[in-house]
Amino acid sequence: MTPIATTHVGSLPRSQRVVDALFARERGEPADASEFDATIAEAVMETVRRQRLAGVDIVSDGETSKISYATYVKDRYTGFGGDSPRNTPADLSLFPNYLKRLSRDDGSPRFARPMCVGEVTSRGQGELQKDIVNLKTAMEAHGIAHGFMNAASPGVISLFLQNAHYPTREAYLAALADAMRDEYRTIVEAGLDLQLDCPDLALSRHMLFADLSDKDFVRIAGQHVEALNHALEGLPEERIRIHICWGNYEGPHICDIPMAQMFDTLMSARARYVLFETSNPRHGHEWTVFRDRKADIPEDKVLVPGVVDTTTNFVEHPDLVAQRLERFTAIVGRERVIAGSDCGFGTFAGFGAVDPDIAYAKLAALAEGAARAQ
Repeated sequence: MTPIATTHVGSLPRSQRVVDALFARERGEPADASEFDATIAEAVMETVRRQRLAGVDIVSDGETSKISYATYVKDRYTGFGGDSPRNTPADLSLFPNYLKRLSRDDGSPRFARPMCVGEVTSRGQGELQKDIVNLKTAMEAHGIAHGFMNAASPGVISLFLQNAHYPTREAYLAALADAMRDEYRTIVEAGLDLQLDCPDLALSRHMLFADLSDKDFVRIAGQHVEALNHALEGLPEERIRIHICWGNYEGPHICDIPMAQMFDTLMSARARYVLFETSNPRHGHEWTVFRDRKADIPEDKVLVPGVVDTTTNFVEHPDLVAQRLERFTAIVGRERVIAGSDCGFGTFAGFGAVDPDIAYAKLAALAEGAARAQ
């Protein structure tokens, strides 16, 4: 029996050398551009090597060159300046002592989150092309045929880099969709799969839109998917992945909107591969949503459940990984399931709850569990 293919959400732990280089650039410190590029290229080569060693079939560059999965756009697009307000997740606000502990432990990464203060336009695809070359070079060196690259969705950009320029949030989303279109196309035309990171479809419910009803939020999330689908027009769905997330942090998560309420929105995206959390204890039970809505899963969709957690240093037993996968193969069949992670292991440069070596041990357990799944 052919093992189930393996992948993950995208970001992986960065070396201290990379973190130092990224934050030096974030602070605007003078640096040798060729030295920075060489540091990133070397790190991507190592990141891909470790993925291969762990048994990952569909690899990424670990988002090595990016300060974070969403705010990197401030460096590649015009129109951003100043600082956006920070929105504390609603669940953490309900537990102020825990929130204080997180703050005391420096649990929040420190990096710029500017506002949109002007027209959003691309500065060109030069930095992206470097990322593509680094990943494809590393894939060739390590004999890997299938890779993907992450890109921020219009909705998640609007969540972290808030609007102070366009007349409405809808106009801002439309402008972001138009601006991001070339980035999406460039990734696909390079022969890589495109992954759209969309925590705006879940996390933003209890951050930016905590004052709304679930019904009103679902309507807004629908607008986000409409903007994303517009940006994806003309691109082959079989080369596109979408990831929904409730926030990659250890916390109560008692304010998370249920998957049952986001299911239709998620399925409406122009993406064949759907990545979602199932190891997070707040969402592990929601595999039943897919079971109960089996008839509403489009026949071309491939499910990529997160079968390892990304917020704790427990290494999942391969048999548990196999059991989690078998729940989904029983729903849509083995050929429409890929083993994934709940979220990224390095969502922000220099910040991650999981020790780097343990992150790769988790990926190895993921691969072994996928091989054991019946």
